[in-house]
Amino acid sequence: MSKTEVTTLKPHISLNVQNVEDSVNFYRKLFGIEPMKFIKGNTTVHSIVRDNLGLESEEPRFGYAKFDVQNPPLNFVLNEVSYSQGGTLSHLGIQVESTEDVLKIRERWLAEGLLTVDEMKVDCCYALQNKTWARDPDGNEWEVFVVLENTEARNTCTCGEKVEHQELSTSGCCTETDKTVSINRETQKSCC
Repeated sequence: MSKTEVTTLKPHISLNVQNVEDSVNFYRKLFGIEPMKFIKGNTTVHSIVRDNLGLESEEPRFGYAKFDVQNPPLNFVLNEVSYSQGGTLSHLGIQVESTEDVLKIRERWLAEGLLTVDEMKVDCCYALQNKTWARDPDGNEWEVFVVLENTEARNTCTCGEKVEHQELSTSGCCTETDKTVSINRETQKSCC
């Protein structure tokens, strides 16, 4: 290996979240694994904990979780911090090889109780894609997608802001044979 080459292990994503326990419950379902590290914050210390740990229990610590995702390789971290609204993050995604893979992941998410929205044969971000979306407790949206073909933009692309919790059903709406169903962009309602 030359001095200019670097061995990259995996990407790292760190998200600020309002409630680390709610977020860990979501990401357990999204990734299908347990976190390798999960520390609950101690903004309020119960008297039993104080009696057992003494002054050590008074030291503030923030909520934290780390997922060591193997497929796709990802070092994924949640930091429990106070904030009033999100930053500049648009959305997060996982690209897969086929529509069958999109549907398999969607089915796993549905089985875990996550709400999903499908977009099939949608021309977005300079590509014709099949995808499904889920939203975490802090409003971060995740897509699993396959690129069917590269395209030129025909109109504006509105990635993110797909999942409206109150408008979704937990049953899948798009099947392998019904690949043209998509979200209604005007009402943002799912195709279910």
